[in-house]
Amino acid sequence: MSEFKDVTIVKKANVYFGGKVVSRTVKFADGVIKTLGFMMPGEYKFDTQAAEVMEILAGKLEVLLPGSSEWLAVKGGESFDVPSHSSFQLKIHQGTDYCCSFVD
Repeated sequence: MSEFKDVTIVKKANVYFGGKVVSRTVKFADGVIKTLGFMMPGEYKFDTQAAEVMEILAGKLEVLLPGSSEWLAVKGGESFDVPSHSSFQLKIHQGTDYCCSFVD
């Protein structure tokens, strides 16, 4: 899906790591929440409350998922799942556009 219809967008940006990761929250009428964001090259660690599906729209990165010792290469058009109440690490190799869907 290339666009969302009939949503509410929170105006205030979610800004992380000194502005190197920025997203906007999108709320759907059925209660679903997603964030749309952009990550600049760098290394980041995120903690999750809810389970997430990270859809990479464009860019190139590596992710170290909970319980794994191997970095997984991910590029635009691919996605990965993150369990709730966990943390994951990212190595962003080029500017990366993403959509995060909260599953819980």
